[in-house]
Amino acid sequence: MRLHHFKYALKILIKNKMLIFWTFAFPIILGIFFHMAFSNIETSEKFQAIEVGVVTNEENMMTKSMKAALEMLGNEDDENAIFHLHDLSLENAEESLKNKKITAYILLQEKPKVVIHSNSIESTITKQVMEQIVENQSILMNIAEEKMAEMSKEEFSNPEVTYDKIYQKIIEEINLQRQNTNTIDKSPKKLSYTMIEFYTLLAMSALYGGIFGLISINQILANMSSKGKRVAVSPEPKKKLVIGSVIASYLVQLVGIFLLFFFTIFVLHVDYGENIPGIVLLLFVSSLTGLSLGVFIATISKASENTKTGILISLTMFTCFLSGMMGVSMKYIVDSNIPFINQINPASRITDGFYSLYYNNDFSRYFENIFSLLLIAIILIGISVHTLRRQQYDSI
Repeated sequence: MRLHHFKYALKILIKNKMLIFWTFAFPIILGIFFHMAFSNIETSEKFQAIEVGVVTNEENMMTKSMKAALEMLGNEDDENAIFHLHDLSLENAEESLKNKKITAYILLQEKPKVVIHSNSIESTITKQVMEQIVENQSILMNIAEEKMAEMSKEEFSNPEVTYDKIYQKIIEEINLQRQNTNTIDKSPKKLSYTMIEFYTLLAMSALYGGIFGLISINQILANMSSKGKRVAVSPEPKKKLVIGSVIASYLVQLVGIFLLFFFTIFVLHVDYGENIPGIVLLLFVSSLTGLSLGVFIATISKASENTKTGILISLTMFTCFLSGMMGVSMKYIVDSNIPFINQINPASRITDGFYSLYYNNDFSRYFENIFSLLLIAIILIGISVHTLRRQQYDSI
């Protein structure tokens, strides 16, 4: 009987032309518009190195290591350099920032800080790069401690060997190790701020897929459809109906999001990087989160189906707006002022998962987003199951 429920729910979803348009066709059309809007930007504008000031508040091995990492990304001889670095005092840095001679300045101290004048794409890039350097700092310091332990007593006892020279030797070893282990990001030539738009497009598609779950659940609710009334009085366990409907919804949703994914790759030629398996896993998890959101709204709300759909679409677009769909800097603004919002924002988690795969070689941030999306899905499904079990009707 469960297979019968699955096939029946699948037919209902596929035959809903309006639903197929908004979840299959609309994201593809939006992707085409994104491509038309941003392709000229990518081809006509060469990436300009960001003018960044560096203020060293503390002189120690940690700040020297961070500065060495920044200098690797700000080599003046490299035409693909991300930064043009300027060693400044705090007063000169503040003055240069005020006069817009630099985009930001970095305070190198125990807890590095990026100071900006206004939110922009360049300031967002600077903040993200500095975050990665800080994330890798524990690795670099472990390497430094090992190299310090390997140095002979003669090197320490020799009066001609100053601590600056010792620091320099350790930093050279750190940089060599960093290059060998790919600790630093991918090549700057791959840096593309418009990628965030396609990340949010996939996030929107994943969350839009919740409409499938919403409609499937509405079909078995007695207060939403005639079929739901028949389900309520039938001896067939509701659990089987729910499982069949949810699986059918998830399958159709996966077809839609992978259709969009392959369309952006093979037709729009969007480069998502080399870690395709990681992207596929993220799409599976993102779709599950979107489905759980639709099921959640369907079960807790007693409004009409159109109202529920409107709530889901509005919520999806709002979360995508906060994650940078209508402006890349919006995500940074939210992260800077109300970081908790993006911690629970599924669209932000999805886009951040894509971003971490593309720019970082450290998978800790990627898996943090995966686990957060799974946690959101589990909580929403748990509340939905509890609500369905408690539902009773005075009359059918």
